[in-house]
Amino acid sequence: MESMRVISIFMTHLSNYGNDRLGLYTFVNLANFVHTWTNLKLQTLPPVQLAHKYFELFPEQKDPLWQNPCDDKRHRDIWSKEKTCDRLPKFLVVGPQKTGTTALYLFLIMHPSIISNSPSPKTFEEVQFFNRNNYHRGIDWYMDFFPTPSNVTTDFLFEKSANYFHSEEVPRRAASLIPKAKIITILIDPSDRAYSWYQHQRSHEDPAALKFSFYQVITAGPRAPSELRALQKRCLAPGWYATHIERWLTYFPPYQLLIIDGQQLRTDPSTVMDEVQKFLGVSPHYNYSEALTFDSHKGFWCQLLEEGKTKCLGKSKGRKYPPMDSEISRALKKQCVVLSRYGPFGGVNTEPGLKSPNYMS
Repeated sequence: MESMRVISIFMTHLSNYGNDRLGLYTFVNLANFVHTWTNLKLQTLPPVQLAHKYFELFPEQKDPLWQNPCDDKRHRDIWSKEKTCDRLPKFLVVGPQKTGTTALYLFLIMHPSIISNSPSPKTFEEVQFFNRNNYHRGIDWYMDFFPTPSNVTTDFLFEKSANYFHSEEVPRRAASLIPKAKIITILIDPSDRAYSWYQHQRSHEDPAALKFSFYQVITAGPRAPSELRALQKRCLAPGWYATHIERWLTYFPPYQLLIIDGQQLRTDPSTVMDEVQKFLGVSPHYNYSEALTFDSHKGFWCQLLEEGKTKCLGKSKGRKYPPMDSEISRALKKQCVVLSRYGPFGGVNTEPGLKSPNYMS
């Protein structure tokens, strides 16, 4: 009869508590007992090889799901005294791209009680923790981007990562780590968003965007080159608003989600920011109508500084693109099917006063 190999992997947290070696003592004596009183042949591997063997057996566990360490007293007890539960964000700005998230970011950090993460060397103001391999760096890596708030009651930490909105894994990961966090997203007409994104890629010399016209991108069929189909998905998928909002609502209750009308943010930011303050419950109230001024040369609102000076978005923001061809616009809008079952806000309950964007595609 062919012998059977059974692999058992033992793990313990016991040795973590006050350097207690009870876990190691237990395993050593268990191995000695089995070796002495049975015919089983025991073997082991170095830790790294053992980890590889473990994930061969349980591949579904390769992707961790970080939970809030502050929710369990046992975790708090073994944490260094230098660590604090207050360095996790109270809200996220999740995107999507090319809807006005950078402008919202600038307006938010003007508030004296709202604090953003430190910049990332690779992604600038965006941490992009939940949707990339950064997630595997762990919670400590993420928390190091945030300062310890001077007042944990009134200060609001947040991060803005515009790729979070359409990611399949981000809502689940975010809900596991920061389930009470509030979520803010911005919507504009999905046709305009797709066109702006395409022009943005061209301005940054994306080889695929330079190779294919916008009309080719939006009309590409299943037989189109893989490079073109990949570009089409990157261009259009973030605009499938109803699909992505439904995913967020699977993990967060409606009252924790705010949808901003991106067009209103562009034309009347002070009104929008008043609604954002109410949604977050942040204090003191900040008067954006006195802190913002419209720059006619740039075409958007900027922060008003002392002596009449202004602080605006970078040169790459507000870039003027050639207008979208009417035929292309009609072709694209055919793909933007309004899902009436969601209503203007996708079933999201919001405070009255914020106009609903009618483009749930």
